[in-house]
Amino acid sequence: VSWAKKRGAKIVACASTGNTSASVASYAAAAGLPAMILVAEGKTAIGKISQSLAYGAKTVMIRGDFDAAMALVMQARQRLGLALMNSVNPFRLEGQKTIIWEALEQLDWDPPDWIVVPGGNLGNASAFGKALREAFDLGLIRKVPRLAVIQAAGADPFCTAFENVWAAMTPVKADTLATAIRIGNPVNYQKAVRAIKYTQGVVARVADQEIMDAKAVLDSDGVGAEPASCATVAGIKKLVAEHKIRQHERVLGILTGNLLKDADATVGYHRQTLAGITASRANAEVVIDPTIDELEKVLIRP
Repeated sequence: VSWAKKRGAKIVACASTGNTSASVASYAAAAGLPAMILVAEGKTAIGKISQSLAYGAKTVMIRGDFDAAMALVMQARQRLGLALMNSVNPFRLEGQKTIIWEALEQLDWDPPDWIVVPGGNLGNASAFGKALREAFDLGLIRKVPRLAVIQAAGADPFCTAFENVWAAMTPVKADTLATAIRIGNPVNYQKAVRAIKYTQGVVARVADQEIMDAKAVLDSDGVGAEPASCATVAGIKKLVAEHKIRQHERVLGILTGNLLKDADATVGYHRQTLAGITASRANAEVVIDPTIDELEKVLIRP
């Protein structure tokens, strides 16, 4: 947004699964710039939509998925003169690089063996690869951590390409509870390939059940994250089980979204209303009459 304002942009825009739109709307409001947000109708968490509405962005719901919204905003940026805020914009990736710079600084420039991150549009993966290359070339780190990108099984074109030794990526119709990575045609594919190759990294997929199981564990520890973030934890568990991450290795897991970003998924899990998901750690709310006897029953209930 700062870049757009400096170059005299009249309106900023993005397609989003919800997180980018919330950030763009917020920073655009602070900068005094109008913002246009394109999201998929019925496929975007209400907590994320509420942020765009509150910050004053013109919020447009597309009858389609994120990939349709992305294609439309790419077309519209020329015709309508929009400053595009998606990660296809290289200045956006420069900002995302700071996640790695700050993490390495906090680790006193002693890099972990692995960095694990969810993969949707692959902006983070691309930015992380660039940041690690620069940190190593500048002599700030003595080794390059391996990058692991975790995709949801229902939105896994990058993982499939990795398994096929980087044959041409085939877009998919994305379907996953992890709405932030529900992307079937990532625009940063080539840059993310470079990041995986440079870091000798891997790409893995996890099922929605694995994601929600990981979320339940993470939430119960008081951290709290939306499903897409929890793909990181599920992916680490899987890579350890497959002996790709060894027990002595240090791992940095990136969580990309707060629990409240997708409250519907959390409530659905604990109320056991998510189709196809077994909620082994369900903790549904209890409704009682306002009596001490009723309250006591709740306290002694297992």
